[in-house]
Amino acid sequence: MKLLEGKVAIVTGAARGIGEAIALKLAEQGAQIAFTYVSDSSAEKAKTLQQKIEALGVKAKAYQSNAADYAASEAFVNDVVKEFGTVDVCVNNAGISKDNLLLRMSPDQWDDVINVNLKSVYNMTKQVIRPMMKARKGSIINMSSIIGIRGNAGQSSYAASKAGIIGFTKSIAHELGSRNVRCNAIAPGFIETDMTHYLKDAGDASKAFLEKIPLGRFGKAEEVADTTLFLASDLSSYITGQVISTCGGLNI
Repeated sequence: MKLLEGKVAIVTGAARGIGEAIALKLAEQGAQIAFTYVSDSSAEKAKTLQQKIEALGVKAKAYQSNAADYAASEAFVNDVVKEFGTVDVCVNNAGISKDNLLLRMSPDQWDDVINVNLKSVYNMTKQVIRPMMKARKGSIINMSSIIGIRGNAGQSSYAASKAGIIGFTKSIAHELGSRNVRCNAIAPGFIETDMTHYLKDAGDASKAFLEKIPLGRFGKAEEVADTTLFLASDLSSYITGQVISTCGGLNI
């Protein structure tokens, strides 16, 4: 039997990169998938992903919805419950970066990153805990980052948003543990995606950075997806309030 047979999973920001890999991984293990994308330019990718998931023999539906918007998140989760019946797993993956030194960072740049990365986790979690508490089971998985643990020059907004996710995750684990609803975070290191291509293409700087990673390479989106699958499944049934760093040892 597959690890997520009969489960319903939400994945935000799944049109590409880590989110796409997570949606496919959970679907491979039997989960029905409701996933979001934001921009019109991602519509074709979302359609393709829905078809890939359906080809695995499970139900899937793409929703154009902005997790940073509270009303949109509420409408999205209500639609998912109506369409799929419940929510067993919620992966809060939507995120952006607008890196800049604090001296040059505008209030709008700060607000955009905090809203998309941190407020979205509040918006979505607030909605999915209702069906989860009713069912007395569920797994919420929040995508933090190694930058939220270590910090990084030029990434104060990103680091603040991802550190905030860690505190939020631990608090929700305290609040919902008695209802058998688990909440954990993943802190990826430097994963090969569209957002991090500049690191791989940085020549000598890239080589110097790789030397700081004990495993000596950048991670793959599928490796973050594997960690997500573990936290989504009953293999992690006694794990809550934790931050799992999928970072090749960069955090040690």
